[in-house]
Amino acid sequence: MKKNWVRKLLTVTLAMTMIIPMLAACTNKDEVVPGQERVLRIGMQYGGYDDTYFRQQWTDTFEITHKGIRIELVPAIDGSDMRYDNSGDPKKQPDRYEAMKKLLNSANPVDIVVTDSFQFRKLVEEGMLKQLDPLVQKDKIDLSDFVPTVIDGLKTMGDNNLYGLSPTFSSSALFFNKKMFSDAGIAPPTDNMTWDQVFTLAANLSKGDGADRKYGFSFNRYNGSDVFDDMLNYYVSPLNLRMFDDKGEKMTVNTPQWEKVWTTVSDLAIKKTIPTGNSNNEMTGQAPENENPFSHDNFLSGKVAMAISDYNYINTELADAMKNADKIKGFKKFDWDVVTLPSHPEAPGVSGGSQLYNIFSINQKAANPDDAWEFIKFINSEDWAKLRSRSSWEMVSRQQYIKPKDGTNINISAFYKTKPVPPTKTDMDKLMGDGNLWQINQIASELMKQVIDKKKSVSEALKEWETKGNQLLLQAKNGGGTPPGNVYHD
Repeated sequence: MKKNWVRKLLTVTLAMTMIIPMLAACTNKDEVVPGQERVLRIGMQYGGYDDTYFRQQWTDTFEITHKGIRIELVPAIDGSDMRYDNSGDPKKQPDRYEAMKKLLNSANPVDIVVTDSFQFRKLVEEGMLKQLDPLVQKDKIDLSDFVPTVIDGLKTMGDNNLYGLSPTFSSSALFFNKKMFSDAGIAPPTDNMTWDQVFTLAANLSKGDGADRKYGFSFNRYNGSDVFDDMLNYYVSPLNLRMFDDKGEKMTVNTPQWEKVWTTVSDLAIKKTIPTGNSNNEMTGQAPENENPFSHDNFLSGKVAMAISDYNYINTELADAMKNADKIKGFKKFDWDVVTLPSHPEAPGVSGGSQLYNIFSINQKAANPDDAWEFIKFINSEDWAKLRSRSSWEMVSRQQYIKPKDGTNINISAFYKTKPVPPTKTDMDKLMGDGNLWQINQIASELMKQVIDKKKSVSEALKEWETKGNQLLLQAKNGGGTPPGNVYHD
């Protein structure tokens, strides 16, 4: 009897020695004991409310395929705090960069941080991000498939080193109407042109009077857009011209460089090479049935030969309009294509139309750097890019998955050949958001209109912009409030 008991005990023991390793193997990434997941903390700029969109965009797929990791999102700025502030006293905008730094330096620091270009560059300069080059080399990640817009842009901000990766980017290109060029017997634009070359083409294509006027170029496809704002986005930003100094204390616009910019752009408007908000084709409401249904869009309506727009324009409006042209009363289908945005000789290949908004980096103080790198690798992988390439908004960073939709044969590389403008060392968005500094742009817009209407010279306009802008800067420095006098009138 005793021998039988010993034999049974040995049998059970042997069985257990075989089962335990199997259980251990099962409780890995595929089956995780509840409460024992590894936590990966991701710092983002704004939050405090529903984070569904961010999770759908970036983290849900990763958590499904990496069951042993639970992602926690940590906002630098709690949006709900400002949303429900009923004090009646507008809060001064929180310092975006300082808020982000706190996430990296707190007692429980985030592992990953998602930044825009300005924050990314500052964090690199202060040595707060982990260099990724050794990890890229170790895992043999081929960066040659990533578009120059992304890798060159990131390395420029990292002193030729890599401190982050961006799975997507936003970009614009120069759209052109092939028919308008062929009708005029003029060769269409090409990649890598200068602004002056594009403006010369535009002047040669402009013709007609009044409502029948055809313009050679537009900084913006929308009818009635503001000339000053449009030139800031694409023409001025690559030149790194500043409206005021880093401290926001003194205007810096009354200079030969600014005078050259204003003279060039105002001449284009005066000669009706570009449309303005005062043009005869400005949209005044619902278009009559016999008019072009795209009267709000200077490019689709055939009013301009060349116009700047973003990648999303193709998928949401342009391709759809061409596909359904026979159903749209008053619309005539035309052939079109895109080339890279022009650049200045002072900044060749640099375009104000390329932006990196979602740069993922690893905190130097990350408690979980291995999972952080696993996440960054995943959202920058070929599989992820293939899945995300279906998006109509941003473009994926991997070149092989950037293809024209619906079989269109266009120069798609025009969207990713240029380099983004390096960010300034000053958070201009924050400065413009404080006090009344946003009014500086309004002043300039009004003055530009007066120059176009020949009511002021460029020199007079810049002097006035400088004077009124300095008033606003002084006012903001002293705590805001109503400007001394009215800065909009003489």
